[in-house]
Amino acid sequence: MPSSVKALGPARPSGANMAPQAHCCSPAAVQRWLPILAWLPDYSLQWLKMDLIAGLSVGLTVIPQALAYAEVAGLPPQYGLYSAFMGCFVYFFLGTSRDVTLGPTAIMSLLVSFYTFHEPAYAVLLAFLSGCIQLAMGFLRLGFLLDFISCPVIKGFTSAATITIGFGQIKNLLGLQDIPRQFFLQVYQIFRKVGETRVGDAVLGLVCMVLLLVLRLMRDHVPPVHPEMPPGVRLSHGLVWTATTARNALVVSFAALVAYSFEVTGYQPFVLTGQTAEGLPPVRIPSFSVTTANGTVSFTEMVQDMGAGLAVVPLVGLLESIAVAKSFASQNNYRIDANQELLAIGLTNVLGSLVSSYPVTGSFGRTAVNAQSGVCTPAGGLVTGVLVLLSLDYLTSLFSYIPKSALAAVIVMAVAPLFDARIFATLWRVKRLDLLPLCVTFLLCFWEVQYGILAGTLVSVLILLHSVARPKLQVSEGPVLVLQPASGLHFPAVEALREAILTRALEASPPRCAVLECTHICSIDYTVVLGLEELVGDFHRHGVTLAFVGLQVPVLRVLLSADLKGVQYFSTLEEAEKYLRQEPGTQPYNVSEDSVPEHKIALLKA
Repeated sequence: MPSSVKALGPARPSGANMAPQAHCCSPAAVQRWLPILAWLPDYSLQWLKMDLIAGLSVGLTVIPQALAYAEVAGLPPQYGLYSAFMGCFVYFFLGTSRDVTLGPTAIMSLLVSFYTFHEPAYAVLLAFLSGCIQLAMGFLRLGFLLDFISCPVIKGFTSAATITIGFGQIKNLLGLQDIPRQFFLQVYQIFRKVGETRVGDAVLGLVCMVLLLVLRLMRDHVPPVHPEMPPGVRLSHGLVWTATTARNALVVSFAALVAYSFEVTGYQPFVLTGQTAEGLPPVRIPSFSVTTANGTVSFTEMVQDMGAGLAVVPLVGLLESIAVAKSFASQNNYRIDANQELLAIGLTNVLGSLVSSYPVTGSFGRTAVNAQSGVCTPAGGLVTGVLVLLSLDYLTSLFSYIPKSALAAVIVMAVAPLFDARIFATLWRVKRLDLLPLCVTFLLCFWEVQYGILAGTLVSVLILLHSVARPKLQVSEGPVLVLQPASGLHFPAVEALREAILTRALEASPPRCAVLECTHICSIDYTVVLGLEELVGDFHRHGVTLAFVGLQVPVLRVLLSADLKGVQYFSTLEEAEKYLRQEPGTQPYNVSEDSVPEHKIALLKA
């Protein structure tokens, strides 16, 4: 695709991508809520051509993946397709990234299997409730909460999920039956039953994985097309590009054709997907109760059954989608609005639940296909959505011939790139302490996903709080003791700072004057004021002086408001040292409005 075209579309520095702060009825505000208005007036035939190509490419990728991810979620195959089209239409209107595609993903499918007990009614209700939570977060502009989940926690979760998903497909690759879904039991039962492997499934699964790998490597090494190339070369390039981009569909179709050929002969060596419900899903509100053999499960009981899933699923969905959007926005030089993305994914899940969708999020793999295909606007999603609907209406009768081993191969090859083995070495080299939340999350996610994410986030927050409570103190020994907190000063750090200063200055013999260099302190609270007041009093009782240098205006404002007595400060460190050495010509400022320099008085009153 020409680079001039790639720069168009939502990448323009206007409309929703810039998220202007404007009056609620202004055109800019309307564009912020409806990003489609930012690019639709400039839509061109060239963009239409590129969006059609990208939409078809993603559609041929998502159909086999959706069938496979339904297996990961523990749901009938059609539920994967039910979940694959609503996001295409919603994101067309509300999305702020031209590249992102919403739909079922491996990680979200894994979470659905954990929290919905393989019951479609639970999965659809979880989509509805997750969407409501995500919409509320978007309207309340709570996207910043996702910033508290650090990169090591995300990497630990995705790596554990990759292993869980990949190992969970070994039973289908080997054709094993009656394997539990709990990870450790699954590992035990697979090794126990490995002697029951069906040769047909194992061979077909291996062949499909090899084909997918070869096609992906071909795609990564296809040289770019140049206008001066002969038409025949460009045609062959286009055919290779199409085959490698639609590799999932090609491999699954090949496997289904092989299985159908055996079916005709009356011998079937593969475990097949089986009957898939035909036609489009009915439009209806989610079931708020479920009737089982043991009676009716009420809405309250369903919510209690899903438990932590009501927090984990919407948060991970938002995290995954926004991470994908930010990644491709950075690569392709445009901006996204995180809060608008919350609204888009929330509305997708709410409306998707009306057509029996389970929770969805942004897909990294399909978004990469979308971007590599040269998509120009979110309109490419319309093509993908229509293709999924057509497959539901006309092709579901053929899906029953797809071998489960072929879908397992698709899943394994899709999740393999998510495992980042290099992150361990990177963190060891960059900051070893970050390995702690990574490993805690990674290990606990094999037990329960919510415990892994919660524990990893808690460890990350504790590391952050420790740095706040115990900031590094730079000490310069000389005629005058100079101490400089290397970061901000907050109430948990006051006692540690006081002890450090007392130890170095007042417990020396004789007691020494000291300078507290406050350049890096931009705000303080009342607890810090009290601590400083006690510290100044300690110095006064020992007959020495504690001087302050580099007080920022917000700090001065707080000290003035607290009417702190006895605090002496200087504009520069040189002035403070000269005064404390009792050299003539330098006088300190006291913390009172009369003694504050005129330029700082103006800033304080601003």
